[in-house]
Amino acid sequence: MTAHRTIELIAPSGYPHDPAVVHRALGRLRQEGHHVVGVPATERRFQRFAGTDGERAAELNRLADASRKLPDIVLTVRGGYGAVRILHGLDYEGLQRRLTDQPIAFVGHSDFTAIQMALLSRAGLTTFGGPMLMSDFGAEKVSNFTMQHFWETLSKPSFTVTSRIPQVQPVDVSGMLWGGNLAVLASLVGTPYMPPVEHGILFLEDINEQPFRIERMIYQLHLSGILARQQALVLGDFSGGRPFDYDNGYDLNAMIAQIRSVIGIPVITGLQFGHIEDMVTLPVGADAQLKADGHGFTLTVSGYPYLT
Repeated sequence: MTAHRTIELIAPSGYPHDPAVVHRALGRLRQEGHHVVGVPATERRFQRFAGTDGERAAELNRLADASRKLPDIVLTVRGGYGAVRILHGLDYEGLQRRLTDQPIAFVGHSDFTAIQMALLSRAGLTTFGGPMLMSDFGAEKVSNFTMQHFWETLSKPSFTVTSRIPQVQPVDVSGMLWGGNLAVLASLVGTPYMPPVEHGILFLEDINEQPFRIERMIYQLHLSGILARQQALVLGDFSGGRPFDYDNGYDLNAMIAQIRSVIGIPVITGLQFGHIEDMVTLPVGADAQLKADGHGFTLTVSGYPYLT
């Protein structure tokens, strides 16, 4: 059983379209003994967003207020689109001043990647790629794997992800672990919100994208010089892309082979992260060591804020 935590909800992107899912998620968290605040984030609507840009930015900026007690976890309600619209309105200096070295976990994935990259780039803050209120805590059947890995990661100073998927390139590297949703990352190239990470370990995921579109976005990272500055590229889940007859069999495997042939760094496959039921939680901005061979890979992560 996990310790009882204070969980503050934020909705920087789309609004939750199904109140029943919100109700189910809140009920589960409260049944486990957690104190959930910020519930109005689940009720706001403005066009296709969970409130105006100003409302959604203010929701994050209030965490810089020294008069407020900090929660243990800041949990994203859902993804979608909209986070990029509020990046210019965040109080990075205030958030850095208030949150640096604090045991607080910002958690989410998908469109939340934009917030994660901005906080890392402009405030040096480590966040977590992990479950969200709607898709994970509100699922009809909660993934025991996802929840166990989430709570264990947040409660200890290091962990190791192990995969038995054979890798074609031997790897033994260390560096900053960073990444998230590929489409969001590609959209930040050339902006001040893209972290200037050197010698890092970059992980990527996406959903409902055809292999050629995934390749195009990875080429954006390649041609901009970002990939050449990394130690390795780790690919998570890329499910949901509907094949076209025109593709003539150009599938994910063909795309990965092409990427391997041009980017000049090792490409690791099979990371259990993305828009999937069973996924690991990954600290974005933490220290990591990646080892891979023909038997699989291990990813050991440390140096992130954890809950005591």
